[in-house]
Amino acid sequence: MTRYYLRRYRDATRMNHWFVALMFFAAALSGLAFFHPALFFLSALFGGGPWTRILHPFLGLLMVFGFVFLFFTMWRENLLDRTDREWIAKAPQMLKGDKSGMPPVGKYNAGQKLVFWAFGISLLLLLVTGFMFWSPWFVGFFPILVRRIAVVVHSASAVVLILSVITHIYAAIWVKGTMRAMTRGTVTEGWAKLNHPLWHRKMTRGE
Repeated sequence: MTRYYLRRYRDATRMNHWFVALMFFAAALSGLAFFHPALFFLSALFGGGPWTRILHPFLGLLMVFGFVFLFFTMWRENLLDRTDREWIAKAPQMLKGDKSGMPPVGKYNAGQKLVFWAFGISLLLLLVTGFMFWSPWFVGFFPILVRRIAVVVHSASAVVLILSVITHIYAAIWVKGTMRAMTRGTVTEGWAKLNHPLWHRKMTRGE
């Protein structure tokens, strides 16, 4: 039986995605080393405490800059619309294994869109607050109270980002055939028709 494949991502987009993923893990592990004393052992991955402190903000910048390219490539397709409300309302049944009532979706469903915007907002907050206590370069421009608030917001944003990435990875593994999109750039026509019927219709019509 012949299998037909649809192009879901260009090579440049996939390389961009994996670069951001690599920078995320490096930034997350180096940041967690300072999040709690019990996690300080992670600093050994970066050459010890001083090197971890030096490298973390640069790793974070690379992650944000990499995501900027992804953001401008994908933001239009991730805008929430009226049909997404129905998807969200019926998501609990889907999580229980019943997909029969789920509305047809385009390239991304509401869950993927929400994760995308969680990425964008949390990374923006991480970028802004990170500069506020980046010692010794920018820390002197902000009063102590502002820096303390920035640390709290930075930490909360990091938690949101990590949880969003965990959700993203889990969903990619849970929906069989999804990983192929970011490893080979294509998906089977059957996968597209089952999971993203409106996008499948658009692609097969040559639009």
